[in-house]
Amino acid sequence: MGTDNKLVQSKLMSAEDAASLLPRRGTLATSGFTNAHPKAIPVALAKRIESEKWEGNFGYNLYTGASTGDELDGVLSRANAIKYRLPFMSTPDLRKQINSGEVEFVDMHLSHVATYIEHGILDPIDYAIVEAVDVTNDGRIYLTTSSGMSPTYVQFAKEVFVELNSIHPIELKGYHDIFLPEPAPYGRPIHITSVDDRIGVPYIACDPDKIRGIVKTELRDRVDPYRAPDPISEAIAGHVLDFVRHEVAFGRIPKNLLPFQSGVGNVANAVLASMAHADWVPPIRMYTELLQDSIFDLVEADKLEFASTCSLTFSPVAEKKFLDSIEELKRKFVIRPQEISNNPEVIRRMGIISMNTALEVDIYGHVNSTHVMGSSLMNGIGGSGDFTRNAYISIFLTPSMAKGGKISAFVPMVSHVDHVEHSVQIVVSEHGLADLRGLSPVRRARSIIERCAAPEYRDMLAEYLDHAIRVSPGGHMPHDLSRVFDFHQRYIETGSMLPE
Repeated sequence: MGTDNKLVQSKLMSAEDAASLLPRRGTLATSGFTNAHPKAIPVALAKRIESEKWEGNFGYNLYTGASTGDELDGVLSRANAIKYRLPFMSTPDLRKQINSGEVEFVDMHLSHVATYIEHGILDPIDYAIVEAVDVTNDGRIYLTTSSGMSPTYVQFAKEVFVELNSIHPIELKGYHDIFLPEPAPYGRPIHITSVDDRIGVPYIACDPDKIRGIVKTELRDRVDPYRAPDPISEAIAGHVLDFVRHEVAFGRIPKNLLPFQSGVGNVANAVLASMAHADWVPPIRMYTELLQDSIFDLVEADKLEFASTCSLTFSPVAEKKFLDSIEELKRKFVIRPQEISNNPEVIRRMGIISMNTALEVDIYGHVNSTHVMGSSLMNGIGGSGDFTRNAYISIFLTPSMAKGGKISAFVPMVSHVDHVEHSVQIVVSEHGLADLRGLSPVRRARSIIERCAAPEYRDMLAEYLDHAIRVSPGGHMPHDLSRVFDFHQRYIETGSMLPE
């Protein structure tokens, strides 16, 4: 693992020693996309803060790839060390601090982060901390199970710390394709025309003098156990597959299909699992942000042609499958930097079919994927906007109700907008699928209500639409602004969107 080379020997230190070198303030940028991120140094830093009882002016700007686990976001938020955070998160303790106003959070399209760094829109990076399986004498850093923003952060950081994590096999060398596009607005085309194209190198090139310290670790990525698809997820998956099959029959999708992007969660996993078990589905290609357990449904059914990703996010069961076939899967997987995996140019060129999850959808097709009741951040937009805005076909998936039926996922107007009607093409619930392409607003509304809304809420939504058509001052997208948030207000006041 690189422990015999002179660079490692000269830079080797404990996590505690590395943490002691960090000042009380500054900008930290870490590798990681989901739970593949540095763990030892952040934990040591949190312990240092708590043991030294820091008081007064301290705290960090923390930039990551996307969400990270408890050993980064969790420990640092509980130590009250994070003052500013971007671009995506999923840790409960950090979420609480963001929603209480203690932490400033910037919710960003993942494809925008590199540009903000390159053009100095964000504060400059003082220290990058990356997790790796190897570091060579000439400064080549071989990453673990994700790439995220690591190449850009290493490039722009003043100093770099490396966690050499031996829990990850050295065979991960060769999985990555590290390529950084030229900064906008004068960049040249990115020469990816197929999901399996490799255009870079398998490592991050770093000046050895820039590496401040190397810490040896043996810490596993913490990933929640895989949940088998439930009946609602399976019903949603069935509607998606029926739609894809119809598009093939109509000639809008080729018989060998198009590359798929799949977001996080049980519903997205169910769609991929259904593809693995459908006789008519050929081996598929994926161009996505992360691979979850469901990728092995495809692998085991010989239904995966190739998968391009930014992160491998496997439960312990799937991790074992991966490790058992790590050399073979090197011919099936590639891990790219975030600015490539989420690049709008590449997404548009390859004709991606995107599938992402909505918290709520309004009758006209606007999607809220980030905020509960309009104000409380759940996770962030992540890469769903990058794919939705540029996909050949954009699909949003959601169960029709939440909280045992007390919340309708379909409402007159979403309480927060992440994806506008112009980008959202297909909406799917367990009840059916609404194809919004080419429909005027009122026709979209009737399709969503009739095909996707839960029966318990369908009449209420239809009544609102008819009422809005009668009283709205404009007829293009009718609304009664005095009633448009009645569903949400009723829930806030009574605990249910259903009338008493």
